[in-house]
Amino acid sequence: MKIYVPMDSAATALGADEVAEVLAREIAARGIDAQIIRNGTRGMIWLEPLVEIDRGDGRIGYGPVTPADVPAILDGSAESLGRVEEIPFFANQTRLTFARCGVIDPLDLDDYAAHGGLAGLTRAIAMSSAEIVQEVADSGLRGRGGAGFPTGIKWKTVAEAAADQKYIVCNADEGDSGTFADRMIMEGDPFTLIEGMAIAGLGVGATRGYVYLRSEYPDAIRVMRAAVKIARQRGMLGADVLGSGRAFDMEIRQGAGAYVCGEETSLLNSLEGKRGVVRAKPPLPALEGFLGKPTVVNNVISLATVPVIFEKGAKHYADFGLGRSRGTVTLQIAGNVKHGGLYETAFGLTLGEVVNGIGGGTATGRPVKAVQVGGPLGAYMPVSKFDTPVGYEEFDKNGGLIGHAGLVVFDDSADMLQMARFAMEFCAVESCGKCTPCRIGAVRGVETIDRIAAGDPGAADLLTDLCETMKDGSLCALGGFTPFPVMSALTQFPDDFACQKEAAE
Repeated sequence: MKIYVPMDSAATALGADEVAEVLAREIAARGIDAQIIRNGTRGMIWLEPLVEIDRGDGRIGYGPVTPADVPAILDGSAESLGRVEEIPFFANQTRLTFARCGVIDPLDLDDYAAHGGLAGLTRAIAMSSAEIVQEVADSGLRGRGGAGFPTGIKWKTVAEAAADQKYIVCNADEGDSGTFADRMIMEGDPFTLIEGMAIAGLGVGATRGYVYLRSEYPDAIRVMRAAVKIARQRGMLGADVLGSGRAFDMEIRQGAGAYVCGEETSLLNSLEGKRGVVRAKPPLPALEGFLGKPTVVNNVISLATVPVIFEKGAKHYADFGLGRSRGTVTLQIAGNVKHGGLYETAFGLTLGEVVNGIGGGTATGRPVKAVQVGGPLGAYMPVSKFDTPVGYEEFDKNGGLIGHAGLVVFDDSADMLQMARFAMEFCAVESCGKCTPCRIGAVRGVETIDRIAAGDPGAADLLTDLCETMKDGSLCALGGFTPFPVMSALTQFPDDFACQKEAAE
C-alpha cells in the first residue's frame, strides 16, 4: 500500500507533517506493509491536507485530514472523496505543465522519467539550436510571469547574439498576492523546471543557469537545491547533459524578498550582488543581461512548460487556447472563494466561469463584488465584466491584465476605496526609488485618496491625472501598473469613493 501525504507548503501549513507522523506511528504499531510518499499538492487547497491511499486499485482521497482521522483511514472506515482524478475540480482540468505535480515523488528522478519526464530534453538534444528555438516559437508560448511576451522571440534574440558566455535566469521571485503556481511546481515537480532550463540553454547556447528564488519560500529552496544535486549526479546537468556532449549547469540563488526584484532588471542587479533597483531599457537583458552578457530571463511557469512542448510537440500545445493566447493558463484562485487552488486549463474560459463555476463563488456565501486579476498591480474586475474570456488581448480590451494569472476574489463587503489606497501604499513601500513617478507618485497617491475619503471634490480628477503620469513615466511595471487597481476601483465602484457628505445626502 502506498500513502501519499503532500509536503507542499500549503499542506504543511495546514498540518500535513503532523498527519504524516501519526500515519508512520500507526503503520508501525499495526505492522502494516505501507510506504508513505511525500508528494506535491494536487492544487485543491481547500482539501488539504489531502491524503491519498493506493491499495493497488487507484488513489482514493481523504481530506482535509487531521491526525485524529488517521486510524479510521487505515481501518477503511473513514469517508473518502473517491478517486482523486475524478473530483470535478481536478478532472475538468487540462494539465500539461502540472501533469506530474501531486502525482510523483518530487525528488525521485526515476519516477519523473516514468511519467514522461526527460522525453522533451532527449528530443531537444537531437535538434539544432535553431530548431529548438523555432519549436518554442511555433508553440505560441508567451511569458507566464506577467508580460506575456513571446518566449520564442526572446530566445531567438539571445541565440543570435554573439558572446563568449550566455545565461538562463529563472525568475522565481513570485511576489504577487494570490499567486502560488511557481512555488507549487518547484515543490511538487522540480525536475520539470530543471529540464526546461536545460532545453533553453541548448537552444540559445547558454551553459549556465540560475534560479532566483525568494527567501519566503524555504521549502521550495530546499526542494530545488536537492533536485539540482540529484540532476547533476545523474547526468541531467553538467558538462555532458544526458550524454549529449553539450554542457549546461545551474544553481539556486536566494533573494531577500523585495517585491521589485520580480522585475527582471532589478532581479539581475540583485543576482549580481547589487542593490535591487530597476535598470533603464535599452539595452534589453536579452543582449546585455546578467554580468552584461546575453540572458534569457523567463518565469518559472514559462520554463516549466517547455518540457511538455518538446515531449508532445509544438502543435499539440498550440492547439489549445484562444486567439494569440495559446496553450494552457495556470489559474491561481484565491481570496474569499469557496474552492481555492490551482486550475490549469486552456485559455478561453470566461472570468465568470472561473469564479463562480470553478471557484464556487465566495467562501462567505455573500455576492461577489470584484476579482483582482494579475496580482497587486492588476485591475479589479466587476461582475459586469465576468463575460471577459481569459486571454491576454481579451483582458486588455476590458481594462485588465492577466499577469501571473492570480485571482483574488472579494465579496460585497469589500471597500474599494480602501483597496485603491492599499495599491498606492503597496507601491510606495515596495518602490525601489529609481524613478520619480513611482517613488513620489505613490506617496502622493495615498494622500490624494485620503483627500477623496475626507470629501475633497477635486481630488478624484487629481488622482486620475497622477495615475496617467505614473503609467506613462515609470521605468517598470510597479509604478506603471499601479494605476490599474486604483483607476479600476475608482471607475467601476464610484459609490465607494463618495465622500461622507455625499453618502449622507
